[in-house]
Amino acid sequence: MSDNGGVDVLLVEDDDAIASSLATGLTSAGMSVRRVSNGTDAVAAKVPDIYLLDVGLPDFDGFEVCRRIRQLHQTPIIMLTARNEEIDRVFGLEIGADDYVTKPFGLRELIARIRAVSRRLTNSETIHSAAITVGGLALDADARRATLDGVSLDLTAKEFDLLLYLASQPGIVHRRNDIMEAVWETNWYGPTKTLDAHVAAIRKKLGNAKWIEAIRSVGFRLEAPQ
Repeated sequence: MSDNGGVDVLLVEDDDAIASSLATGLTSAGMSVRRVSNGTDAVAAKVPDIYLLDVGLPDFDGFEVCRRIRQLHQTPIIMLTARNEEIDRVFGLEIGADDYVTKPFGLRELIARIRAVSRRLTNSETIHSAAITVGGLALDADARRATLDGVSLDLTAKEFDLLLYLASQPGIVHRRNDIMEAVWETNWYGPTKTLDAHVAAIRKKLGNAKWIEAIRSVGFRLEAPQ
């Protein structure tokens, strides 16, 4: 949080008019806004509470910025784009974005999304502060560490979040859209191919597909294999 208690936002936008309008609106909502106009400066900037990341940037696109940020830390990222293709949204979420807002959008909607992402992150940290154990699988949310029979698992950030969510209620069937909303922190009404890709990757790293059972047309359930 910024010194005044508001959300510290790093706005990554190369269009001066759009950036000025957004900065004014977000500041009026009590947020602290810093702005950079290219991907290089975004990656090098002091880490904010949340990134507002435009896809179209002059040096490299927002997807690459998102990828580079995710290699450094897990600060929430909301991508801003004029692209409305499903494949772009799926790709943005797969590489680590927390939400995806298509231009044109209303300022109220954007503020609501920023607050929702911030709130969900805080709630997640509170709910999952304790270690979780399911059979030989152990998850430490504070350290963001997962082990299986004492051996560390090399998980991406989203893989860890997904595994933590499923393991928090072992044996319970979690619906696809509920998983997308909880793990990717966004309302999702389209295909969930990105979820299947992450489940497949986790199964491979666990070494046994039976850890995560697919319930056809519903969702997934995690249990220790018998």
